[in-house]
Amino acid sequence: MPDDPLIHDPHGGLPRLLEIMRRLRDPETGCPWDIEQDFGTIAPYTIEEAYEVADAIEREAWSELRDELGDLLLQTVFHAQIAQDRGLFDFTDVANGISDKMVARHPHVFGDESRDKSAEQQTRDWEAVKAAERAAKAQTGVLDGVAVGLPALLRAVKLQKRAARVGFDWPDASHVLDKITEEAAELQEAADTLTQDKVEEEFGDLLFVMANLARHMKVDPEQALRGANAKFTRRFERIETLLAERGMRPEDSTLEDMDALWDRAKTEERR
Repeated sequence: MPDDPLIHDPHGGLPRLLEIMRRLRDPETGCPWDIEQDFGTIAPYTIEEAYEVADAIEREAWSELRDELGDLLLQTVFHAQIAQDRGLFDFTDVANGISDKMVARHPHVFGDESRDKSAEQQTRDWEAVKAAERAAKAQTGVLDGVAVGLPALLRAVKLQKRAARVGFDWPDASHVLDKITEEAAELQEAADTLTQDKVEEEFGDLLFVMANLARHMKVDPEQALRGANAKFTRRFERIETLLAERGMRPEDSTLEDMDALWDRAKTEERR
């Protein structure tokens, strides 16, 4: 086929990837699975690939990061091809759109504004530009445009940041800590006396306030929780190793035994 030289060119770059996706989606000669996909069926893979990028960065696995970024780029190409097939837009429109946005949001780099600004001032300017963009889209509410499909913890922080811009915020972290105590008590009360639906609601309230505490303390809650997950995994695997040295498995052990080994794993990490 006339396009085969590009398809098999190891240095074909982005044009090669775009042509591969076009061919995969070709209704006559493409891959049946790729042809059947739509925005909705591909979206979960897009989210998954973004998390795998974050995971590679967290582990400083740079060779893996290259591959994961490729997987994430493929998702953009896939969505753009679906859009092109429907006559909505194409990959060039996507690239031009983000380029226009970045130029507009950085007048201190691509325009006449001075670069002599603090990071804080640049952040305020960035938010002002984004607010103007939302207004142009008739998104007039403070919380308009915060994507519903974001991971819940990330969306909580974004919602709180938006509300804080108009003054709806506690003045400092001490007030948030007081609110956490209040929400924890309400959760305990719900657990003791109310339905499971109410328990879930109160648990959500507590998580929402915890996200607010992270924001006040300038902590990324997603990153903090990933770190806690990694630490738990590392220490529990150490428990398994120590038990294996005794010819045992976790299910053969008591909680007291595993707690003692957990403490040992913590001590070893601190050395």
